[in-house]
Amino acid sequence: MREADFRLPAGNRASAAVRAEIMAAAELLFCRRSSPGETAERALLIVGQSAHLRSLSWEDVRDVLLPRVDEQTWRRALRCLQADRTDVCPLWLNMVTVAALPPAVSRHNTPSSAHALARLVETRLGAQHSAHIMVVCEKSSVFASACAVARAFPLFSRKSERSSSREDRRVTVEFFCVEPRGERLSNSALECLSRAAQSVRLAARIVDSPCSDMDTERFLQEVRAVAAELRISPVIIRGEELRKKGFGGIYGVGKGATSRPALAVLSHTPPAATQTIAWVGKGVVYDTGGLILKGKTQLPGMKRDCAGAAAVLGAFSAAVKQGFKENLHAILCLAENCTGPRATRPDDIHRLYSGKTVEIRNTDAEGRLLLADGAAYALRDLKADVILDMATLTGAQGVATGRYHGALLTNDEDWEKACVAAGRSSGDLVQPLVYTPELHFSEFSSAMADVKNFVSVTFTAVARGPSRAPLAFTDSTPPHPFPSPLLVCMPNGLFSEELLLTHCSSPAKRSESHGTVCMCVCLLCHGAGPQ
Repeated sequence: MREADFRLPAGNRASAAVRAEIMAAAELLFCRRSSPGETAERALLIVGQSAHLRSLSWEDVRDVLLPRVDEQTWRRALRCLQADRTDVCPLWLNMVTVAALPPAVSRHNTPSSAHALARLVETRLGAQHSAHIMVVCEKSSVFASACAVARAFPLFSRKSERSSSREDRRVTVEFFCVEPRGERLSNSALECLSRAAQSVRLAARIVDSPCSDMDTERFLQEVRAVAAELRISPVIIRGEELRKKGFGGIYGVGKGATSRPALAVLSHTPPAATQTIAWVGKGVVYDTGGLILKGKTQLPGMKRDCAGAAAVLGAFSAAVKQGFKENLHAILCLAENCTGPRATRPDDIHRLYSGKTVEIRNTDAEGRLLLADGAAYALRDLKADVILDMATLTGAQGVATGRYHGALLTNDEDWEKACVAAGRSSGDLVQPLVYTPELHFSEFSSAMADVKNFVSVTFTAVARGPSRAPLAFTDSTPPHPFPSPLLVCMPNGLFSEELLLTHCSSPAKRSESHGTVCMCVCLLCHGAGPQ
């Protein structure tokens, strides 16, 4: 390996079980180019769009292919690849493979074909102990491709046959840029890729972990580990202290659980900052639905309801390491929504941190209560100029934007455009929803409180549902609009175990389980990605 190798650290101050788990996972390294013969005994995957692969000369790939594959075999394989779809051609048993990504990219897709790349890498190399990946792409697709590769190598596993030797699980990744031709990545770019990939795998590990391993206390351990690594002192408010300080939304959702609810805040405040940005993440470590209990087909997979907070934590870590120049706050609203004698009941009324009261009509509509407290804290205490909420908030997202696009709701058109562009650049796609809260606020009126947290689902639910989010933050009802740019991101989780699922009725297949840390990567691309 040449001088520019960047390894993903295993993370510091983790528990013994987590450290052992990470040590058994694949070590991921990003490098400029491999040395001649270095990949001779390892699985090799050369992947890119068909046109990019055909643009390679033999000299471009000779060092990674020899001595197992000669020039004639290489050129024959390129001729065999189908140009109009994803295709794979083995070159030397199952150890050396060239693969073509789908060429069709419409205007709402990512040019990197990141979803296809992640699936292909996991399918071809997921079981290999040692591998080398050569990604052939344009320089503009490098960031998305690196994060896609990271998704294919999750850190969490309880499989008994998984190797305990870290040396047996080393994966190196190099990029060949076809535009500009042959340009090699700088050390700073490789370091950025490593940090982004680390954040992806961190968020994936948190969300993949079952609640028995990742309750609110364990989640706080992850927060403290990130804080220690960044030399930040976190603000943590827990249990009864939440109630005393007025966080009725977070407290009300989590008070029935044995693991106490919490609000955790990490703050990065560089001296030259001119703007304050707050990322608010929903962290429901398990969502039974509360007393309005989910059905038996809906409960499996509800460990993933902490995905918004996990993605915010991972993105915050990478952004700060990357030298984010503005004030940045990660606000994690953590709770377990469960049944029990102390659980919130339908008809209960909670007073939120904004001062508003909310009548509970559905205990399974808990995410908006957490976000209400988090966003009000961001506005009132942190004086945020921009607030972004991320949550596995509603099953209506899947109806509105489908399987591959997270739903985006915002009161600011410029931020809407910026997030859509960041999604295409990062490979974590988002699609805007209609923002017309004034048409739907009246439906949330309550005879007993300022608002209610749920209305019956009708054909307008997709349009009005996300409008609930700003309701209880501040005095945001018309004619008093929310005073800061507000973004509500509802990533899709139908295909992702690491992130993004609120009300999916069946668990994801393992082969598709690590599809995104949607918006974690999108946020990095918008705020701290490589230039």
